[in-house]
Amino acid sequence: MGNFISKLKSLSDKSGNTQAQKSDVSTDGVPPTNGAQQDDELKSAPPPANRSPLQKLSSTLRLPQIADRAAAVANLSYKGRSIYRYKRLWLALFGLAAGGGFAWGYWSLDRTLPSTADIPKFVRRGTLTIKAADGTILQQRGPATRDKLAYKKLPEKLVQAFVASEDHRFYQHSGIDFQSIGRAIAKNVVARDVVEGASTITQQLARIVYLNQEQSLKRKVQEAMMAQKINRELSKEMILERYLNLVYLGSGAYGVGDAAWVFFGKSVNQLTLSETATIAGLPPAPSAYSPLVDLQAAQVRRDIVLARMVQAGYISEAEASAAKAEKLKIKPSTPKKIYSDTPYFTTYVQQQLPKYVSKEVLEEGGLTVDTTLNPKWQKKADSVILGAIRNIGPYEGFGQAAMVVIDPKTGEIRAMVGGDDYKKSQFNRATQAQRQPGSSFKTIVYTTALAAGFSPYDGYLDATYMVDGYKPKNANRKYSGWMSMRDAIAQSVNVIAVKVLIDVGFEPTIKMAKAMGIKSKLLPAYSLALGSSEVNLLEMTNAYATLANKGKFIEAHAIRRIFDRKGRVIYDAKFKAKQAVDIGSVAIITWMLRGVISSGTGQPAALDRPVAGKTGTSENARDLWFIGYIPQLVAGVWLGNDDNQPTGSASATAAELWHNFMVSATKGMKVEKFPELPTIDGRKGTIKAKPVQTNSTSSGFYDPEDTSGSSSGYDGSNPNSSGSGGSSDSYNSGSYSNDNSGSSQYYEPEPSAPSYQAPAAAPAPAPPVNEAPAPPPVVEPAPEPAEPEPPPPPATAPVN
Repeated sequence: MGNFISKLKSLSDKSGNTQAQKSDVSTDGVPPTNGAQQDDELKSAPPPANRSPLQKLSSTLRLPQIADRAAAVANLSYKGRSIYRYKRLWLALFGLAAGGGFAWGYWSLDRTLPSTADIPKFVRRGTLTIKAADGTILQQRGPATRDKLAYKKLPEKLVQAFVASEDHRFYQHSGIDFQSIGRAIAKNVVARDVVEGASTITQQLARIVYLNQEQSLKRKVQEAMMAQKINRELSKEMILERYLNLVYLGSGAYGVGDAAWVFFGKSVNQLTLSETATIAGLPPAPSAYSPLVDLQAAQVRRDIVLARMVQAGYISEAEASAAKAEKLKIKPSTPKKIYSDTPYFTTYVQQQLPKYVSKEVLEEGGLTVDTTLNPKWQKKADSVILGAIRNIGPYEGFGQAAMVVIDPKTGEIRAMVGGDDYKKSQFNRATQAQRQPGSSFKTIVYTTALAAGFSPYDGYLDATYMVDGYKPKNANRKYSGWMSMRDAIAQSVNVIAVKVLIDVGFEPTIKMAKAMGIKSKLLPAYSLALGSSEVNLLEMTNAYATLANKGKFIEAHAIRRIFDRKGRVIYDAKFKAKQAVDIGSVAIITWMLRGVISSGTGQPAALDRPVAGKTGTSENARDLWFIGYIPQLVAGVWLGNDDNQPTGSASATAAELWHNFMVSATKGMKVEKFPELPTIDGRKGTIKAKPVQTNSTSSGFYDPEDTSGSSSGYDGSNPNSSGSGGSSDSYNSGSYSNDNSGSSQYYEPEPSAPSYQAPAAAPAPAPPVNEAPAPPPVVEPAPEPAEPEPPPPPATAPVN
């Protein structure tokens, strides 16, 4: 110890500084406290000129003072030195522990703070934002502004007004303004009340996004730390942008966009300086300062804000005086968020939400929903359907209409029109109306037959026919003799559709309908072939989308993704495709449905590209349908009346509306080909037919006395179906509802459809055994050039 002190004093002497003076030791064992006094003298003394580097180092390290104190400690008794040493040690350890504990606590708490990445995506509780596929907002519900304003689009004076009013040192502090805190404490102590706050804009944003209004020390600490984190990680511009979009400003207005509309009926860019200052004065007491609640209080608060803007240098005294003299013109307006340009679709989306998120999540709100809607197609669909209701409906007797458009490759609903006027009726005729689909259901019957191995060239006799008391009739009350299935669907022949249903069976047909997307209950009745069971437009369009998607069913849906209030994905639509129909059957039924467009009942739907589709008309033209598709898009149209009154129109009108929409939708769209036809000869089915065993049959052949043929008039060439007219109790008359009584309730007319013309010759008697009548001429639609056209074998009569 002595050697160390001697060296220290020697170094001190060499530096030329004042010699340390020895002092008496105090009785309590503590060295004299002249060190501080010497420090002051040292600080006040002018630095000697021409000092050597050693002298400068000695002065900087204060070596003389250290040497004096070390000597004083050395002169203490052992006990005194121990007490002094341990006091200093314990103080040092305590300080170190306290500092380390504070640092560790701060670090630990900082780690638990949420990520600031949530701030740009944050929406308030209770809100619901519905967006189109391109990101445009379709509707917002709850406490949120319709327009999210970017910082660059915020008026400069509006930003300045809020900064001057709420946080004038916003650009200088680090999220917490300690100067404002000290000033607020002093004022509150003097007033013995809380007369001034010190929360910065950054702290208010932290409270909005992450915290609540709880008055506790813990919340205050969290708020302060979060504010500092926000200030470190986000720009001042982003902080202002989010704050001005989220801050509550009274009267149900959240954000400056809402406030401008609610109080003054205008956008933020149209606000005057007086109106801007009025809105900027609202945050401290949104209800008390609301111009809708107390106009005078709002004006007083406005004047305070204007004065602060002058003080901050944002405006001149003259501008402030002019703004104060301006009389506030309040124009209360309903927030724009409650309106929607696509109300049927957005309502449907909200009805679907409970399928994908829990009740608790819905109640908490703050959700953003990305939908599948194509705004351009929706606008065209609205134009087509509403134009038809208002311009064509009065003359053709229909007062309502609906349309659904689906992307068959994804199942996404791209457009939806549910009726004429949502304000008058919220009933969605695209999703809620259960109506008879008429002949449009025949597509499912024929698809089932093809899947069971039937050939499109299989021949059936179109003639008067009765089965178990049920007598189907054709629309024009005429019969054309022998026809192939392909010609029968093109001309929408009712009798043959019923016969095909009998040969393929109720069970396979209903099962096929369900697999293709039909969810409504289907009754096992003969009239099912003619569309007697009620369905809705969405599910029928979905079934046709299965055909357009090469037999793969994807459930039609309107929602792509759902985000929670912090922007996290809580639902992502991933619908798996299920093979409902084999590709061969799809290719054949599509080819047959192309005949409906080229030479059958759907001719008004023709485009400059291959189209497949089917018309449908229920009894007395109460329901008019057309559903058609190209490989990339499927659309369904329904026309009718809510009270189920007959129309004076035809399904050709629905086909024409489909055409008008698709002309616009396909503009610039690549022409794609339908699947190529398979080899039809010797083709095997993928399902098994289960023919209906009827109780009694009127054959319907040309010779009314000949009852030896099959029940349906089928030619017997299908290996999966015997075509037998044998009796069985498995399906008796009581199983078919009231169809089998002979009622014409489910009669399927096609009033506008050109009927297939029978040969000019009179009906011939039934042919002898092993001899078939010559078939009538077959009207063939022009096939797509690239698709092979198999030669049609002649339709044959049953062999007796």
